[in-house]
Amino acid sequence: MSTPTATAVRLLATVDPHGFPSASAWEIAPPVRFDADWQGKNNDPLLETEVRLLWTPDTLYVRFQAHYRSITVFPDSDPNGRRDLLWDRDVAEAFLQPDPSVPRCYKEFEVSPNGFWIDLDIAPREKRDLRSGLNRRVRIDETKKQWVAELSLPMKSLAMRFDPHATWRANFYRVEGQAEPRFYSAWSPTGTPQPNFHVPEAFGKLIFVESPIAHSQKDSQ
Repeated sequence: MSTPTATAVRLLATVDPHGFPSASAWEIAPPVRFDADWQGKNNDPLLETEVRLLWTPDTLYVRFQAHYRSITVFPDSDPNGRRDLLWDRDVAEAFLQPDPSVPRCYKEFEVSPNGFWIDLDIAPREKRDLRSGLNRRVRIDETKKQWVAELSLPMKSLAMRFDPHATWRANFYRVEGQAEPRFYSAWSPTGTPQPNFHVPEAFGKLIFVESPIAHSQKDSQ
C-alpha cells in the first residue's frame, strides 16, 4: 500500500478574534478523508472524518470534521480542559512526527466533542505531557450529525526550528463508542491485530506548501 500524503497550506489571511482561520480560509486546504477502521476495513460513511491543515511559521492549524452516530464524552476535566485518558471516550487525534529520523518519537494531540483535550510527547517507553500551549474550538451540529474541532498548535512545541521544506510523518484517527467494540478509524491504517494507533511506521506523509495546489488532494484510504 502506498504511503498517503496530507498537505498543509500556508495561511496568509488574518485569523479571527479567537485565533482561528475563517471558514473560507479552511477551504484552501485540501481535505483528507477516512471512514475505515484501523486495519483499513469495515468502511462506514456515517462515521467519516475529514481533516484539513493550514500553517504559518508560528502555528499549525488542524481541523477535524467528524460525522457521528452518537457522542460519548467525559463530564469532567481539569480547569483548563485537559483530560487524562481522553481516548477512553470519543475523540479525534493527530499524531505528528516533525523529525522522521527519530522514528519512535512523535507528538500526540487529542480533542473530544465537548472540547476536552490532551497533548503528549511520545518516546520509547516514555509518555510525557507536552504542554504545547494549544488552543481549541469545538462545535456540534446535531442536524448534520457532525462535530467540528479546530486546533491551533504552536510550532515551537512541535519542532525546534520549523522548516516548511521538510516532510513530516503524521497520522489521524477517530474513536467513537461507549463500549467495545468501539469504532477505531485511521487515515493511514496501522494493520495491527488489535486497535493500536501507536504505529509510527504506518504514518503517512505531511507536506507544507505556500499556496493551494491546483487539484484536490486525493483521499487516501
